[in-house]
Amino acid sequence: MSELDAMAAELERAAELLRTGDLDHDRAAALVERCADLATALGSELERESRAVPAEPVPGQERLVQ
Repeated sequence: MSELDAMAAELERAAELLRTGDLDHDRAAALVERCADLATALGSELERESRAVPAEPVPGQERLVQ
């Protein structure tokens, strides 16, 4: 399982816990904060991965010759 998959799975588990409504306010607030941290980390990782992969030319587009 990749790091992205692990973070996404943790977010899903946290969402399930929050939906139950069984958490006290302090635990729910801490879990929401953890979700925000995970979302930030996921966004950063996705951004990093998207920049690491070279963009392929769109089919039908000619490369400019300089």
